[in-house]
Amino acid sequence: MSEVRRLVITGLVQGVGYRYGMVMAARRLDVTGWVRNRRDGGVEATVAGSAEAVAAMIDWARHGPAGAEVAHVAVELGSGDYDSFEQLPTF
Repeated sequence: MSEVRRLVITGLVQGVGYRYGMVMAARRLDVTGWVRNRRDGGVEATVAGSAEAVAAMIDWARHGPAGAEVAHVAVELGSGDYDSFEQLPTF
């Protein structure tokens, strides 16, 4: 059974390769879902997969790639069924 979580990440997370890094981490961990920039300067993502993989993605999100300065990661229940992990347009 798959777990789904919605993440909202704040801090210095745009212009530092955060979305690309998250796509690479998701592929490595076999997680599906999506990631996109938000107009407020944050990043939003939905991650789906095994409990262990989703927990590892949340841990990755708290640090992000080199150059990111993550201030906070809000985690809530998410929904949806995804075939891959995609980078979506800014919302």
